[in-house]
Amino acid sequence: MWHRSVCVGLLALALGYLCLLGPELSPPALRHLSASLLGTLRRAGSLEGRMVSAWQAAIVRPARGWARVAVGVNACVDVVLSGVKLLEALGVEPSDGKNHAVLSSRRDLGEAFAHFMDKGAAAERFFSDAESFHSIARTASEHPGAQLYVGGNAALIGQKLATNPELKILLCGPVGPKLHELLDDNVVVPPESMQERDEFHLILEYQAGEEWGRVRAPNANRFIFSHDLSNGALNMLEVFVSSLDEFQPDLVVLSGLHMMEGQSKEMRQRRLMEAVASISDIPTDIPIHLELASMTDQDFMSNIMHQVFPLVNSIGLNEQELLFLTQAASGPHASLTSWSGIPDVGIVSDILFWILKEHGKTTERASDLTRIHFHTLAYHILVTVDGYWGNQAAAVAAGARAAGTQACATETIDTTKVFLKAPMEFVTSQIEAPSKISINPDEPVVHWHREGISFHFTPVLVCKDPVRTVGLGDAISAEGLLYSEAYPQ
Repeated sequence: MWHRSVCVGLLALALGYLCLLGPELSPPALRHLSASLLGTLRRAGSLEGRMVSAWQAAIVRPARGWARVAVGVNACVDVVLSGVKLLEALGVEPSDGKNHAVLSSRRDLGEAFAHFMDKGAAAERFFSDAESFHSIARTASEHPGAQLYVGGNAALIGQKLATNPELKILLCGPVGPKLHELLDDNVVVPPESMQERDEFHLILEYQAGEEWGRVRAPNANRFIFSHDLSNGALNMLEVFVSSLDEFQPDLVVLSGLHMMEGQSKEMRQRRLMEAVASISDIPTDIPIHLELASMTDQDFMSNIMHQVFPLVNSIGLNEQELLFLTQAASGPHASLTSWSGIPDVGIVSDILFWILKEHGKTTERASDLTRIHFHTLAYHILVTVDGYWGNQAAAVAAGARAAGTQACATETIDTTKVFLKAPMEFVTSQIEAPSKISINPDEPVVHWHREGISFHFTPVLVCKDPVRTVGLGDAISAEGLLYSEAYPQ
């Protein structure tokens, strides 16, 4: 805490010196400098400012960091633009809304967009006609109002890690020419992973009160559609695993399993078994992190938990995925249908503990799972089996810092643009005799133990006016991994 006290003291001295110089400065200049110094002084002593200072002290690099990270296997280009403007550019006339489970024409697109725009609801659909879709995607990507971004969990994690120049990143996924152009120069893409065409995901946005024909949006939202066959079938998984021999990574990050939900049940089960075989081929001395994403099929989630979790060392997930996971496997608090406001820390802690106790590494169980990075809007928790991971206080703080900077699109956390939403007091379990914990903003990372499992918790400084939230969870997991240290076994 000495550094904060010193900063405050220096600012106070500067303010006093300014008063002495007052007669030599013009009144407007004096007012401007005084207001600036006072603002800095207030921020230094604010709850948010104290937390940022404490994080800065806590975030230290691990003694043994990564040098080469291999990431796969879902990747695409996100094309974000106004839905109404795209439909106008396509010559689609406004129509009454109609829901389509699958889109096969421009007319279907217009009707489905109108249906969900009228409700102000988010939706995602598959476009079955390949040539028609690619024609629409070309119009969308060339539209003057379109913004093109790296998309897909694997590509987003790879892109985030690549901002560290000392790291070498291998990205394996369906990478077309536009995605390759958008990727950081520090990202290596194996030739076998390149495609002639990009996998485009079109994200059609609409604003509250926006009109299209007789439809008027009650609130802002987005309609997403794609013709994405490569990611849905995990086509690049075998290429990814075979490329590891030459690349020799220190860490493997895997994502995209959720994309298989679009396949038939038989195809999905067959492909999952092939995925399990491929992941089993990765040398056991290379840690594997699995990033989860939104899913709707409980049987498929249960299969992933029983077949894939034992093969990976670490998983990353948010509150929706955590609740769905415990519902799929009849875990603790499975009767909870949805979260009410900020997820209760005790409930979250119970489910995370159960995952590692039932599916993680023990002396009796042949599982490699020893780490879970949980993130929700208001706070993060890193849970680890003792003896396998180090530097987790720094890792969870770094993940929280990344959430605040990326959502606000700032290089460092601007305390005027964020606010504290996390509970400052909570219990660590809703099942067993809990500990009660109070958060001190000068020591925002708190730590507790439960039967050989360590929990590291920190609040998040939530962005008041988020600029871009797509890929936020991937950035959080990437930053947490960057500061984590896996102990050699």
